[in-house]
Amino acid sequence: MSSSGPIASVQARVGHALFTRIAGPDGYEARARIHETPGERWFGPDAAIRRVHGDASTFVGGLRALLLQSLHPLAMAGVAGHSGYRGDPWGRLARTSTFLAFTTFGTAEDSQEMIDRIRAVHDRVKGKTADGRPYRASDPRLLTWVHIAEADSFLSAYQRYGEAPLGPGEADEYLAQSGRVAVALGAEDVPVTTTELAQAFDDFMPELEASAEAIDTAQFLLREPPLPRAVRLGYAPLAAGAVALLPAWARQELGLDRWSTRTFGPAGGAIATRAVRWGLGSAESRGHLRDTSRSD
Repeated sequence: MSSSGPIASVQARVGHALFTRIAGPDGYEARARIHETPGERWFGPDAAIRRVHGDASTFVGGLRALLLQSLHPLAMAGVAGHSGYRGDPWGRLARTSTFLAFTTFGTAEDSQEMIDRIRAVHDRVKGKTADGRPYRASDPRLLTWVHIAEADSFLSAYQRYGEAPLGPGEADEYLAQSGRVAVALGAEDVPVTTTELAQAFDDFMPELEASAEAIDTAQFLLREPPLPRAVRLGYAPLAAGAVALLPAWARQELGLDRWSTRTFGPAGGAIATRAVRWGLGSAESRGHLRDTSRSD
């Protein structure tokens, strides 16, 4: 296939738009540091975490994770009170994607530096819910919830929409590797197998409910995304795919359990993932996007 011409130009422009939206205005500089800095990595080139976090299905998984994480009232209160999910949603997304990129692909030194930076931020985030319950972002229990919701979402999205789904042993490998990052952040009792992950969700169930903030977040992410009107047409199937991947109990809690989403959402997620994959390519081969987009 030719690497030049109108199709390649469109692909480069789409990829540039997606990448800068997700990674932020400094995304290319961060990418160069992550992938081009020599040194020991936490995870080798064939690690399961690299396959999962380097796939376009993370777009669907990331949205699913935000919806699922919102069902813990203490975690949701911290997001609503401190992260600016309405005022600066793309900034929050860029910070999250940068953290994942550094800890998955970056050097061990840069990964630890990122962990230390996030832990310092967590130490400052604390407050009370609307009904008076105290929370702090550094609470190991909350960190574990945020982690299992994220790991389950990325793994579920990859197994459904990824280029080469993981086998059972590889899925456990992914959970052990992503759990290493969670423990470094301060989480405790982190599941390292799919069996332990299912048990962890069972353990958290009594604490979960759709607060007013969670419902507002779902409405914002799914019906009021901060995107140009034309782009929302492409966002709709991605969002439907994310909702369809949620556990039935989570969809019911958030008021999202509709026949249309259950029926057509998986196909929408597949279409959206293929479109993102076409535009972006793999996570470790995006360097051409900046130069190509600037040359047109």
